Amino acid sequence: MTLSQPFKAAAVQAAPEFLDLAGTVDKTIALIEQAAQQDVKLLAFPEAWLPGYPFWSWLGSQAWGMQFVGRYHANSIERDGPEMEAIAAAAARAGMTVVLGTSERDHGSLYLGQTIIAGDGSILAHRRKLRPTHVERSVFGDGDGSDLRVHATELGRLGALCCWEHLQPLVKYAMFAQHEQIHIASWPAFSLYEGKAYALGADLNSAVTQVYAAEGQCFVIAATMVVTPKIQAMLCDEPAKADLLPLGGGCSMIFGPDGAPLAQRIAPTEEGLVIAEIDTSLIAYAKAAADPIGHYARPDVFQVLFDDRPRSRFTRASICDKADADAQVDVGDDSGL
Repeated sequence: MTLSQPFKAAAVQAAPEFLDLAGTVDKTIALIEQAAQQDVKLLAFPEAWLPGYPFWSWLGSQAWGMQFVGRYHANSIERDGPEMEAIAAAAARAGMTVVLGTSERDHGSLYLGQTIIAGDGSILAHRRKLRPTHVERSVFGDGDGSDLRVHATELGRLGALCCWEHLQPLVKYAMFAQHEQIHIASWPAFSLYEGKAYALGADLNSAVTQVYAAEGQCFVIAATMVVTPKIQAMLCDEPAKADLLPLGGGCSMIFGPDGAPLAQRIAPTEEGLVIAEIDTSLIAYAKAAADPIGHYARPDVFQVLFDDRPRSRFTRASICDKADADAQVDVGDDSGL
């Protein structure tokens, strides 16, 4: 198990330059530079930070929401585009590991993504949310088992999930089983349906994040977005919609491997960084009490089948033919022995 020296981590609580990829890239770089001035070595951004979470899918009919489709698609980020290169270069200048929440554009489709950038600017991983939640499926496609990975880094074993992936017990166990030490939880703002749908609110979802830390005995850096007057004005063309998307919703926090909050919250409408020290040597104390993938497991009673193979929607027949030919050669060679 990787043990790093103690370091500072930060969870962003902020609003993007909504539906403006170039503007949000500039703000992202500014936040990286701000964090670097405070000696932060790991910085986590909210879900769909680039270019903002598609709240309109929760506010009205699909026909009404079509007005945002073209602009959202055009301002979503590509894995290998110049915008990602600019952010990676900023991470390298800061010597900082950065986890971005993205709307990832892959030709004609969008995916709820998280990109993990190492402190030298190299891309450790691009992952996609395994299953978008509820009306998110009208905007985004699915990930696959290869998106549930924990990565060895100089800071520790690092993983990431989006939003209600933290409510999926088997998804969580797949991450725990890879000996995750530091977890990034990317969330949107928690103001949506405030007072009308408890399951979408800050109390429950902050608790879910806290329990993830205690269940997995890992540090969790939870980053959330903020709904600003500008965002509300862009999306809410009538008072009823504004009532469904009130201002604020920020609830960023960092939790220790025993579930303890390690920082002070900032106000739900405030933008800033929530910062705490991460010392992975403390994980041993939490694991001594309960390790669900080690001494506290019962593999004779429960086992999880996890298929982590990447899935392609397109396979060339020539590749299949070659694989068949190779198989036939192997069988021929075996039969001659």
